[in-house]
Amino acid sequence: MLAVQSTAVLEDRITPALSEEASLIRAAQRGDQDAFERLVRRYDQGVLRIALNILGRPEDARDIYQEAFLRAYKNLHTFRFDCSFQTWIYRITTNLCLDQLRRRKVRREEPAVLETGEGAVDRTQEIVEPGAAGNPMRALFGRELRERLQKVLAGLTDRERTVFELRHFEGMKLKEIGEVLGTSEEAAKNCLFRVTQKMRAALGDFV
Repeated sequence: MLAVQSTAVLEDRITPALSEEASLIRAAQRGDQDAFERLVRRYDQGVLRIALNILGRPEDARDIYQEAFLRAYKNLHTFRFDCSFQTWIYRITTNLCLDQLRRRKVRREEPAVLETGEGAVDRTQEIVEPGAAGNPMRALFGRELRERLQKVLAGLTDRERTVFELRHFEGMKLKEIGEVLGTSEEAAKNCLFRVTQKMRAALGDFV
């Protein structure tokens, strides 16, 4: 009984938000510019973050950000509500990013590092155990681990790295990742498994 009540409460919390979003989409499909701008504001940070995480270059990420929402606007009439708007816009963004990576043939030494106006930001810092600054041995360990991680990430395929980014940096579920990539949850799971195996092989003595 408690589980049923909890589910009902959860649905009461989720449904209004989904209903509001559906209303915004339908309004935007009818040409309501304000409705579309409200959709953009809901997901603009997520889109930019994904593009930056995958591409590693702010200028490229900004280009993809603009192109993703431009495509969404032009193709909004094709949206059939068979997935969430978030999944749809993230799918557009990811496909654009993968196309960009293929076009520039990805320089393999760059993937784990993001270049910003304040210098390069190492994304692998987010995985390393905290507290290294006050312990020289731990700091050395962390530095060596980050170097290993960078090499592993550099050796992943575009799709593998995208799955890794969406799972570990965006916190998305495998089902959502599959939907974003236009594949199945099982395929996303298998891809993540391959990445995990590569990580374990490269970090053997660290784990």
